[in-house]
Amino acid sequence: MTHARYPSTTRRTVLLGGLGAVLAGCASPSTPAAPPGPTGSTSDAPRDPTPAVATAQRELAALEEVMGGRLGVYAVDTGSGTEVRHRADERFLMCSTAKVLVSSAVLQARSGQPGLLDRVIRYTPADLLAHSPTTAQHVSEGMTVAALCEAALTVSDNPAYNLLLPLVGEPEGLTAYLRTLGDTTSRCDRTEPTLNDTTPGDTRDTSTPAAYAATLRKLTVENALSAENRTQLLTWMRASTTGKDLIRAGLPPTWDVADKSGSGSQGEVNNAATIQPPGRAPWVIVLFTAPTKPGATTRPTLAEATRTIARALT
Repeated sequence: MTHARYPSTTRRTVLLGGLGAVLAGCASPSTPAAPPGPTGSTSDAPRDPTPAVATAQRELAALEEVMGGRLGVYAVDTGSGTEVRHRADERFLMCSTAKVLVSSAVLQARSGQPGLLDRVIRYTPADLLAHSPTTAQHVSEGMTVAALCEAALTVSDNPAYNLLLPLVGEPEGLTAYLRTLGDTTSRCDRTEPTLNDTTPGDTRDTSTPAAYAATLRKLTVENALSAENRTQLLTWMRASTTGKDLIRAGLPPTWDVADKSGSGSQGEVNNAATIQPPGRAPWVIVLFTAPTKPGATTRPTLAEATRTIARALT
């Protein structure tokens, strides 16, 4: 673990000056999120889709029916602009895909705080949760901010997410950061593990596939982050180990995939990825689910949905 260049910091650290400057003048974190999207069928399908996209829309609807519940899809070839959509403007829990957002906010704060990633965060056994594969090993010495981001993105360590939140102003500050990116839909409200819980009509910790994908595109393909920070984010996401049977499983094994998965308390399984097909512009794919059948085959559904999307985009 990298040694700190700055004094150790506890999880109670207040909002860092760097991110505070970034957020200055933006909308209030308490600004109400957009209302939930419609819960109907696929009325958000592209107008006059190509035959390949129209076929994909039908196949995604069939996959959703077999899975039971809702399957949210947004995929785009950033070169051609071709989109595949299914319930793309409906709200779903983000679950641990929110770890991409907090890590991005930390990287943005780093721009105004040299040495931030080397800062050591101290915590106690009381901060550990059910899924603490990395943080549980470093209670005695703490972890650097960089190591916490890596743990959050590569093994979806839950305490790592919670320990990063104070650096960006807690969930409210993270939502405010998203507003600076032009994302008026996604919202972060709670910590792990309660951010994975929902009830009908609850919009906390939700986004839509289209809104999340637009933000992911800005962070990983466009210039919302500096080149250095964008490269670091993609490096962590490429090393993710928790979604190998999701989007990655639906693509050729030689393709470059940077992704983050998430799972909820009611069987939700999500995956968001930036993909570099050989010789082509990047793709962005976001798959969110809200299953209703006990024991739903959600993970295989996401892999098959990716195969469907890939046929439409190639």
